[in-house]
Amino acid sequence: MKHSLGFAVVAVTLAAAPALAQTMPPPAISVTGEANVSVAPDQAQIDGGVTSDAKTAREASDANNAAMGKVLAALKGAGIEEKDYQTSRLSLQPQFAANYKPSERTGIVSFRASNRVTVKVRDVTKVANVIDVLVGAGANEIGGINFTVTQASKHLDEARTKAIADARRKAEIYAKAAGVTLGEPISISEEGAPVPAFRGKMAAPMAAGAPVAQGEEMLSVTVSVTWAIKASQ
Repeated sequence: MKHSLGFAVVAVTLAAAPALAQTMPPPAISVTGEANVSVAPDQAQIDGGVTSDAKTAREASDANNAAMGKVLAALKGAGIEEKDYQTSRLSLQPQFAANYKPSERTGIVSFRASNRVTVKVRDVTKVANVIDVLVGAGANEIGGINFTVTQASKHLDEARTKAIADARRKAEIYAKAAGVTLGEPISISEEGAPVPAFRGKMAAPMAAGAPVAQGEEMLSVTVSVTWAIKASQ
């Protein structure tokens, strides 16, 4: 019985050794790579509209509808397709006296109607012209301009390639310092969703002939890469 028990213990030990070895992660170096690509925007969105004040809600609404009708007609006349502009906000609000107290039954002195439209400009060189059209047609509110890059994915792919190269550069530095040889990548992952960071966006002043700076967008990518390593020969 003693001989049988000894054999069983040895067998269990030998069986556990390979299993333990399999759970040990291989020697590796983990680094992050980063890359930025600056791209000039090729599309813009302009937010503008009309605000009208009147003594009654009906008068404010009618005046606003008439004014906004002229703005929309001007956009169409300027060659902007109807699919490229849409109503973004429509409101009718009472306006209260400056000394109005909530305890009073009413403090309404007038009504304000507002209609805003968002215009997509597919040629950024025409942004200033579109602002001129809006203001010339009676728009008295220009909320701002947002520039975008329509082919962002294409440029992000360029940044991804550069990010991997940056990760390899860092890994090779660590490998050399540690006296090991860099092997194949074991895992590659992109950290978070790459979000374009805009630089140079300019709010549009409400004036005809306003200068507009389109600036550029910086597309950033960060990747995490784990590289296998082995002892240097």
